[in-house]
Amino acid sequence: MEKSVIVKNVSKKYKMYTKNSEKLLDLILPKSYGKSFYALHDISFEAEKGDVIGIIGVNGSGKSTLSNIISGIIPPTSGTVQVNGEASLIAIQSGLKNELTGRENIELKCLMLGFDKKQIIALTPQIIEFADIGDFIDQPVKTYSSGMRSRLGFAISIHIDPDILVIDEALSVGDRTFADKCLDKMNEFKERGKTIFFISHSIGQMKKFCEKALWVQYGHVEQYGLMSEVMPNYEAFINKYKKMSKAEKQQFKKEVEEKRMVQA
Repeated sequence: MEKSVIVKNVSKKYKMYTKNSEKLLDLILPKSYGKSFYALHDISFEAEKGDVIGIIGVNGSGKSTLSNIISGIIPPTSGTVQVNGEASLIAIQSGLKNELTGRENIELKCLMLGFDKKQIIALTPQIIEFADIGDFIDQPVKTYSSGMRSRLGFAISIHIDPDILVIDEALSVGDRTFADKCLDKMNEFKERGKTIFFISHSIGQMKKFCEKALWVQYGHVEQYGLMSEVMPNYEAFINKYKKMSKAEKQQFKKEVEEKRMVQA
């Protein structure tokens, strides 16, 4: 099978400071200040054309950071990401300019992706119809609810027809009818052999839609494989975590964070 995404030894590091003066000193002096936090550390996996991969993991594990790297929104600190085709991220806050109207955002996004005026004129009514946000299409995006942002973002992304679709919690807001419409559209993409990465807190949606699972556990890959093999292990971890006492949970989180934080 042809590879669509190859992620090799990817890490993403951020600097964290206890006070503003540390940040300034880190910029002007040779000695490093602050600590380095690894949102992702040594992530490696491959996706093939037609793969539908659910990215699972508890909050703070680095799922959204990974989705942004795959989509080219942010670069990795180290490692390589090879994306064979056009990737598009669908997230509640991604790619929409608050001061522009929905209609203006459609035009801007399409222009940035190389569509000409004629193509944009043809696509715009289809995008507006799918988003189904009524007169808000001509209002500034800053007035939108999270559900309306998600609708517009999803509508734009699927109609520009990317090779690789990255969906980050975009179906967690809004009504069930729209979510079902989106899943139908995603199934069309699936049938056409496109690669889809799907992030959702809904384990039911994951099991129903995804064939593979990438379990990201506090910045590293815990397991990658068939959904039927990975999800039971993830659910067992979740059940075990829920049974921990408050003190045990705090200790567990502390140990994990210490592993992700290193002195600069």
